[in-house]
Amino acid sequence: MSKQNLTLHTNPRGALTLRKPSKSDGSDVWKLVSECPPLDQNSMYMNVVQCDHFADTCVAAVRDGVLLGWVSGHIPPESPDTIFVWQVAVHDDARGLGLGKRMLKTLLDRAVCAKVSKLETTITKSNAASWGLFKSFARDMGGELSDAPHYKRDEHLDGQHATEHLVTISLPRKKLRSVA
Repeated sequence: MSKQNLTLHTNPRGALTLRKPSKSDGSDVWKLVSECPPLDQNSMYMNVVQCDHFADTCVAAVRDGVLLGWVSGHIPPESPDTIFVWQVAVHDDARGLGLGKRMLKTLLDRAVCAKVSKLETTITKSNAASWGLFKSFARDMGGELSDAPHYKRDEHLDGQHATEHLVTISLPRKKLRSVA
């Protein structure tokens, strides 16, 4: 089985496939994110660009032609050892299956992440689901999790958005090699 096209059998309706997105997935990503509050919804155009230009660092989870999960990320040019995860979205129909962690592990198993030793993301203090996901992921990976205010409500976000905490997870190399 290809690591780039990992298939997970989740129920009798069909297999759940984790794959790189294509630009034709952009509108489905936009719709999925809109159904996953409190995630910030970006423009559909931006989601199309993510699926097209950043496919190597994004994951689409699809079952029976329906997008049920999404991870968007990128490797910042100034930090080639870091994968920054922008969003993790899981449709209601796929919650409770560990899909968020599976998508993150699939992403880390890609060749583009061969030199990655850190995962970063930003989370508002009120987003309990994201905190739970990333704390659980850090435990599973044997990594250390730290956080600090990063994009501050009044300093960076014009008072229009809650402060985003930069969450950093160290990723032990031996664990990365064993991710499936």
